[in-house]
Amino acid sequence: MSTRTSSEDATPVGDVPSVDDETPDAVGAFPRLTDDQVATLETGGTRRSVHAGEVLIREGAPSHDFFVILSGKVAVVDEGTGDGERRILRLHGPGRFLGELGLLEGQVAFFTAEAIEDGEVLVVPAERVRELVAHDPVLSDLILRAYLVRRHLLIGLGSGFRIIGSCYSPDTLRLREFAMRNRLPHRWIDLEQDERAEQLLRSLDVAPEDTPVVIWHGEKVLRNPTNAELARIVGLPVPDSVPDAAQDVCDLVVVGAGPAGLAASVYGASDGLNTVTLESIASGGQASTSSRIENYLGFPAGISGSELAERAVLQAGKFGARILVSAEVTGLGSEDGNHVLRLADGGAVHGRAVVLATGARYRKLTVPGIEALEGTSVYYAATHQEARMCGTDPVAIVGGGNSAGQATVFLADHVSHVHLLIRGGDLGKSMSRYLVDQIERHPRVTVHRHTEIREVHGEKYLEEIVVEDNHTGEQDTIRVHALFVFIGAMPHTGWLADAIALDDHGFVLTGVDAVHARGDGNRRRIGAQVSRTLETSRPGLFAAGDVRSGSVKRVASAVGEGAMAVRQIHEYFDRS
Repeated sequence: MSTRTSSEDATPVGDVPSVDDETPDAVGAFPRLTDDQVATLETGGTRRSVHAGEVLIREGAPSHDFFVILSGKVAVVDEGTGDGERRILRLHGPGRFLGELGLLEGQVAFFTAEAIEDGEVLVVPAERVRELVAHDPVLSDLILRAYLVRRHLLIGLGSGFRIIGSCYSPDTLRLREFAMRNRLPHRWIDLEQDERAEQLLRSLDVAPEDTPVVIWHGEKVLRNPTNAELARIVGLPVPDSVPDAAQDVCDLVVVGAGPAGLAASVYGASDGLNTVTLESIASGGQASTSSRIENYLGFPAGISGSELAERAVLQAGKFGARILVSAEVTGLGSEDGNHVLRLADGGAVHGRAVVLATGARYRKLTVPGIEALEGTSVYYAATHQEARMCGTDPVAIVGGGNSAGQATVFLADHVSHVHLLIRGGDLGKSMSRYLVDQIERHPRVTVHRHTEIREVHGEKYLEEIVVEDNHTGEQDTIRVHALFVFIGAMPHTGWLADAIALDDHGFVLTGVDAVHARGDGNRRRIGAQVSRTLETSRPGLFAAGDVRSGSVKRVASAVGEGAMAVRQIHEYFDRS
C-alpha cells in the first residue's frame, strides 16, 4: 500500500538556509502585517532584540507570547524524536507573525521557533491577542485564518509529537484516533512497517512490548498514556485541570461538543450562564470528520467540519464557556435539586440545567475480519489525515447519505478511483442533490447500486473486497486499498436508559412525547411542557441535535436546536 507524506517546504536541518529563502505565502498561512496592524498590536506589547540562535518558542512547552518579526529572520523547526531528525519547516522575515492555533487555545507549542540572525521582535501576551481576535474584526480574520491553515499544514508535515506503536494494537488505534479527532499535529511510526521504529525505541530505552509510546520533543516518553494523560500534556483542558468545574454548581452543563453542544455552549455562555461542556473524545462530533460541508448557511465555498469546530471552540471560549475533553459521562443523578453528571474518572459535575448533545456514533460494518483493518485501511472519517494515508490508491466508500457523498467528492480529488457502494438503487434518496450531481459527473467515481460488501481480504492492509448484488446474488471482487464506512449512526444514550424516556431506537424523547412517556400529563399542565419542545422527561434536562428523537440530522438544525435549548432553559429557570 502506498502512502503519501506531505513534506513540501520542509528542509533537513544541517545547513542554515539562506536568508533569502523566506517561505512564500501561497495559501494565506503566512500573511505580512501592515504598519497600522503592527501599531495596534504594539499597544500592550514590547519590542526587544533577539540574537541568532535564540529560541523564541520551544516545542512541547506552553506558548504564552505572540511574536511579530520586525527585523531579522526566524526559522520554524520540527525537533523530531531526538535522533537528529530536525527539520526547518518555515522561514519568516519582517512583518510576519509566529504561532498557530495552539496559542489561542492554550495548548503547548508543536514546533520550535529560532532566530537565525540578529533582529528585533514585538512580543505581545497571548491574552492580549485573544482579546483582539474577539473584538478586532480585521485582525481577527487575518490571525485566525492564518492559524487555522497553519494547524492544517503542521498536521500534513507530520510535525509535533510521535506515536510509536503497532497497527494491530487497540491502544495505538485509540491514541491515533484521539490525536486525529482533536486535530493535534503528530506523526505515527508503525512498529510493523517503519524500519526506524525499533532503533528509536532502543535509543529511548523502551522495549517493543511497552508500546504504544508517545514521544515529546525527543525526550519525554509516555508509555501507553490514557487519552486524558495525552490531553493534559498537550494543554487540552480535562476535568481535573479545571477544578472549579467539579466544585461549582454550574448554570448549564452541556454533554457533547458537536455542533449542537457547541452552539449551546456559545449561546449559554454569551447569555451569562456559567457553562461547562463535557466531551469524551474531541470537539466537533461527527461533523468534524467531514472534509467539506457545502450546504451550511453563510459559507458559499463550503467549510470543513474541523474548521467549523475550531471556530466554534474559540467562540465559546471568548464568552467564557469551559470545554473539557476526555470527560466521559457515565451516569446521571441528582443532589440538592441539581443534576449530577458522573464521570468515568470518578469525578462529577453539578448543574442547574443540562443539554444532552451526545450525538450519535458511527455504525460499524459487520464483515468478518474487518476489525483487524480498522485504523490502517478501514476508516469512519474522510479528512486530509486519512487521504494522506491512502496515497493515490483506489478506495471504496459504503453509504448513501451526505457523509458518504462528501467523502466521495473529497477523496476523488486525491486518489486514483473511488468506488461508491449503495444498497439501494437511487443515489438521491438520502443524499443532497448537489452531491449527487458532483458524483455523477466525476470521472474517477463509479457508483455500484444494489451492492453490499460480503468479504474483506488483506493481512496488514486491505487489498480487495468481495461485493454482492443484493438483487441477483452475483458476486464480484474489487481491488481497493482503503474502505470508508458511512452507514449511519446509533445514539450514545446507554448511560441514560434508566434515567429518562427514550424511543425504541435509543434516541431521547422530548416535548409532548416526553410528557406522554412520563405519564404525568394529568398532574402537570402539558401546555407549559410542550412550549419547551427540547425538554426531556426529566425537568431541566434538554436534548439537542442528533441524539434527539425526530431530529433532522443536519449541522444547521443541530446548531439551531443548541440555541433553542438555551432559550428554553431560561424559561425553565423563570418557571422553577
